[in-house]
Amino acid sequence: MDSQAKGPVATEIESRLRLALNPSHLLIINDSEKHRGHAGHDASGESHFTVELVSTAFIGANRVARQRLVNDALRELLVDKIHALSIRALAPGE
Repeated sequence: MDSQAKGPVATEIESRLRLALNPSHLLIINDSEKHRGHAGHDASGESHFTVELVSTAFIGANRVARQRLVNDALRELLVDKIHALSIRALAPGE
């Protein structure tokens, strides 16, 4: 994993995305510190993330369909662990 984030939530994000989408590139960035004092920021330090991934699963899919695939893989985490998620989902060669 190319990652700046190494906590338990980031680790679970990586595991779920690798299992569901088999990305050739995966970058998980913990943006939580940038949101200190904002809604959704919690003491865990793992509430806001950016994920960038390249996967053949995205070939022929539009932006919304790609985001749905990522959200589906992370569904349980989005309920109570992840407050905000920014997604950059690309097909190989994009």
